[in-house]
Amino acid sequence: MNSPEESILNPRITRRRFLQASGAVAGAAGLGVWGGSGTLFTLDAAEAKTETGAAAAETVITKSFCHQCPARCGIDVYTTNGRVHAVYGTLDNPLSNGKLCPKGHYAQYLLYDPDRIKGPMKRTNPKKGRHEDPKFVPISWDEALQTVADRLNALREKGESHRFAVLTGRGWGYTDVGLLKEFGEMYGTPNYNLGHSSMCSDASETVKHFMDGHHAYSAYDYSNCNYLLVFGAGFLEAFRPFNGNMQNWGKMRTKSPKTKVTVVDVHLNTTGSAADRLLLVKPGRDGALALAMAHVILTEGLWDKNFVGDFTDGVNHFKTGAEIAAAFTDKDVKAWQEEQARKAAKKAESDAKAAAKKAEEKAKAQAEIDGLKKKLAAASAKDKPGIQKKLDEALKKQAEAEASAKRIAEQRAALDKDKKPEPRPVAGAETFREKWTVGLIEWWNAELKDRTPEWAEQVCGISAKEIIAVAREFATTKPAVALFERGASAHTNGVYNGMAIHALNALTGNMFAKGGLRGYQMKTAWAKLPIKHEDYMDDYAKSPERKKPRIDMAKTEKWPLVKNMMQEIAVNHLKGEPYKLDTAIIYMTGAVFSGPDCTKWEDAWREVFVIDTSPYPGETNRFADLILPDHTYLERLQIADTYPYEGYPISMIRVPAVKPLYDTKVFGDVIIEIGKRIKGPMAEYYKKVGNTENIIKWMCEGFKDKPGDNGVVDFETFKQKGVWYRKPYAYLQKDGVFYKWDGQGYNYVMSEEEVKVEVMPTPTGKFELKVTELEHHADYVHKRLGIPPEKAPFPQWIEPKHGGDGDLHFISPKLALQAEGRSANLPHATAAMQPAQGGRHDVFLEIHPETAAKRGIQDGDRVRIKNKIGSIEVLARVTQATRPDTVVLPMIHGHWAQGRWAEAKGRLPTGSTNEVTENLSEPLSGLACYHSGLVSVEKV
Repeated sequence: MNSPEESILNPRITRRRFLQASGAVAGAAGLGVWGGSGTLFTLDAAEAKTETGAAAAETVITKSFCHQCPARCGIDVYTTNGRVHAVYGTLDNPLSNGKLCPKGHYAQYLLYDPDRIKGPMKRTNPKKGRHEDPKFVPISWDEALQTVADRLNALREKGESHRFAVLTGRGWGYTDVGLLKEFGEMYGTPNYNLGHSSMCSDASETVKHFMDGHHAYSAYDYSNCNYLLVFGAGFLEAFRPFNGNMQNWGKMRTKSPKTKVTVVDVHLNTTGSAADRLLLVKPGRDGALALAMAHVILTEGLWDKNFVGDFTDGVNHFKTGAEIAAAFTDKDVKAWQEEQARKAAKKAESDAKAAAKKAEEKAKAQAEIDGLKKKLAAASAKDKPGIQKKLDEALKKQAEAEASAKRIAEQRAALDKDKKPEPRPVAGAETFREKWTVGLIEWWNAELKDRTPEWAEQVCGISAKEIIAVAREFATTKPAVALFERGASAHTNGVYNGMAIHALNALTGNMFAKGGLRGYQMKTAWAKLPIKHEDYMDDYAKSPERKKPRIDMAKTEKWPLVKNMMQEIAVNHLKGEPYKLDTAIIYMTGAVFSGPDCTKWEDAWREVFVIDTSPYPGETNRFADLILPDHTYLERLQIADTYPYEGYPISMIRVPAVKPLYDTKVFGDVIIEIGKRIKGPMAEYYKKVGNTENIIKWMCEGFKDKPGDNGVVDFETFKQKGVWYRKPYAYLQKDGVFYKWDGQGYNYVMSEEEVKVEVMPTPTGKFELKVTELEHHADYVHKRLGIPPEKAPFPQWIEPKHGGDGDLHFISPKLALQAEGRSANLPHATAAMQPAQGGRHDVFLEIHPETAAKRGIQDGDRVRIKNKIGSIEVLARVTQATRPDTVVLPMIHGHWAQGRWAEAKGRLPTGSTNEVTENLSEPLSGLACYHSGLVSVEKV
């Protein structure tokens, strides 16, 4: 019997597929592809001949965009005689600017990957398991699509259409994941697009939604930034957009003044090694650091008064441990009057002393002059010249002193004339008048007054001295940016950590500002489709019976605030709560490997008819019943909006650089073709839609009214340029005033209502330090986190709860070459996978020398990581680059079904980091708590 690898990689194939495979490997050989044994795969000249057989080289440059991260950098694909041989960043694309990150050059490796799946296949072995051979056999597309449609039609006939789900990872736009909403509504399932965002970075989006009204990734103006404060975001490893970040890093670090960078993380990564300051924080305790910074900024009067507001009496009332009343009382007025009287008495006393001193100095000078005059009158002719000289000097000095005194008096009079009278408190009037924030004084009283640097030092492990220094730097070096990601938020207290960090941007006036947090990505001018899916919904789809909860329970009482809960799908299915799935399509996600406590997915997929769409082998393939392989991205026609960048709208198009090498089909067209086979009116809808190319052409009609800055006006010019964009970003906040671009400049001053609608769409139209939505869900917050309901709306410190068990924190970060897991089967990527720790070919567990010594572990030893969830084995890298209480293993480790190089013989037993990561979720955003685990480590 063939091994599972042989079955997946080399199914029983037709002669046509064999020839296609040979052609693809020929292309791979031209790139120098290395086998697991270290030998170079080669082909003879006959096998390497091009399809056309043409002798003369003809090079074509095709516009496309990269696939390796969310940024969607524009790329130029170089094809000669039908073979892709190079990929470069598009020069006139404002995101790539002719440059790519290291991942951008994966394209041809992925196109010519010899492990690619060559066409649709079906499983013939009913048994499913990690070590079971699926015994895939090739089938036609017609059979494959009809198989899916038959299952979906059968579910509909039984009234069980909700048991069909589509699980999605990286969506690219309306022509793939964007199609699923209409499909799901016409078919009748709430599970039409179960996204992976809860296993990605939903906490950061949730924080922004709570505080400034945008459930989105922020756009930053890095190139004009003077201070960058990074909390747990691998800016030079995995923070979006990586290519743009590297370009901006060069600008930030070479401009004058050079941008200062402080990194807060648990280990030394590439970003930390390049920063000015690295603070190794205890895992999950970034929020304590941010709260203490806010305390310093307020007590030292460093907040931005133009954006935030100020005390109405002009006095800083932020005093450690002291509450501030919302309004002045008669007692406050009396205290103010007494204080003014004390100040006046003190000033009068000081003035009197100064006047007496001046009078004494004047009298002394006059006495000296009078004495010299007497001496001069009585002196001999010989002594007179010397005494006269002294007298002249004294008179000159007296005149200069009088002139100086007069000048100072005039200056003081002018200052007194222009000086505004000190504000007088009025009983019942507000103590602090906020401008663009809401709830500052309440936040201070409820939380911040006691969050001193000394308190934070005990909580997060960063010295009070360092906290004070960073707070002062951040508040006084403008413009500045505080950003965070999973390092700070992938914990049970992640949203509150993130709220504390994001509040720093508001306190310092860097929201929507030049060089600060610029805003959010604007929408592209796409035209709407000329056909409405609502017109093709039958009575079944419209029935109240279709209003079932999603299988992940998002937006239910269990998870009322989340967008997705992918990590709950397998658990819920196995429990049958709220029901069992029957059929699932998987698109660009692989929770069998990447989901926390990932072996639960193996149990779930044994019970579900699984349809995988990946063009590559992977852990999901091993459990698939049907494989409908997608094109690789150099073979696709596809569109997508970029995110996040500098705020102004940018959209890209992928134009196929080559015809599909194998019998594959783009995912969007697969959905449309299945739709054509569903009984009822939705089939007519999809017949009229036709295919994804029609959709793209329709959508590009919007460019006629809003042409791109580069002259893109329709589908054809879009293909030629590869990008549509319109600069600049529409909004700017400066000195507490919001401006809108009027075509010539930021000249239009916005009203508060306009700001609320267009810039900060929170319920208050302000940056909410007291979050309205958390006020409305205070009981839920209390139930899940134990926070008193009255404190629920504020950024605050709560202890993280750690999953697993053991004495060491376990962190699984992403790396620069990871490409969200796709690069594990690329030998040139794995050769430099873990640069800061020297990882080559294998990914190492970072462990501190003290920690290693206690366990008898030396560098390079084989070690076992274990807890109540499971165990895996890895190689140890003994390094001072991590905290003694923390071990670090990059998330790319441990693929066991992704291809020949990911599974090379002789390597350690493989196992995902998620086999020792408990399935815990942050309760407000639903983000999987990948960084909250505890483990023990022992030498094998």
